[in-house]
Amino acid sequence: MAEDIKTLDDLKSAVSGSEAVVAETAPRREAQRDELGRSYATGKRKDAVARVWVKPGSGKVTVNGKDINEYFARPVLQMILRQPFEVAGVTGQYDVQATVKGGGLSGQAGAVKHGISQALQLHEPSLRAALKAAGFLTRDSRVVERKKYGKAKARRSFQFSKR
Repeated sequence: MAEDIKTLDDLKSAVSGSEAVVAETAPRREAQRDELGRSYATGKRKDAVARVWVKPGSGKVTVNGKDINEYFARPVLQMILRQPFEVAGVTGQYDVQATVKGGGLSGQAGAVKHGISQALQLHEPSLRAALKAAGFLTRDSRVVERKKYGKAKARRSFQFSKR
């Protein structure tokens, strides 16, 4: 093969030909669904952990057995849960059933959003690019820092007294 490459153009064509082979051998993502046609994923945010099942349907979202409007009463939290569907362009096409534990309402909403995004891309791999570009597949690793001894909070010192 070294005899065939005499110019830079020959080298470029040899290299570009090997890239095409690599792209063809890359495994295609397949949809992961259970016997009921659902996809499952776990979402996490702060101390909240959400177990999420997604299946084709009319857009009904249930969290801990309650409707989304009942469980997440604040409109901001409801908007957070709808973001993955809007970014992927599948609003009203999937039913979501989620159970969430730990943390507060804001962390739970973020956990369910993360779980919905993960489950959507497992159910329909073509949606992965849009969800990944929006940053919804990345777990937000920020958690509350622990309190240290000798400190008032995690980093705040006690008030200094000169006398």
